[in-house]
Amino acid sequence: MTMRKTIPTLLLASASVLTLGACHVLYKPDVQQGNLLIGKNVGELKPGLTKQQVIALLGTPSVVSPFDTNQWNYVATMQHRGGSIKERTLTLYFDNDTLVRTAGNYMKETPQELLQESHKYGPLYPTNLTKQQQKDLEKKQQQGGGG
Repeated sequence: MTMRKTIPTLLLASASVLTLGACHVLYKPDVQQGNLLIGKNVGELKPGLTKQQVIALLGTPSVVSPFDTNQWNYVATMQHRGGSIKERTLTLYFDNDTLVRTAGNYMKETPQELLQESHKYGPLYPTNLTKQQQKDLEKKQQQGGGG
């Protein structure tokens, strides 16, 4: 008798989960891939740096063509909760071992810029704060006081 009630209950639960998944109700996380460059480090790039100095500043590039080792590409993508994919690139051009120029854009990653960007997507963490505590925390972070 119990088995007769258990099977329909399991089928109903399975159907509910599948239906919710089809309606896109399930959480979709932010997805960041590739080189996330720090603006301060990119700002320190200047003609005359060696490839080794560039690696010390930015890390290894995402793409180095085997046909043109004098061009390095740092590529990053960001997708916010299943939305459109934003791609950022920074291309470095070398003459043998010496940096001659840069082109492209890159992910901004100073604390102030990340905080400003995070406000677009909802409340700050932790979420167990009262509204007044949250406002105080936001004000403190906007003034550069951190968390």
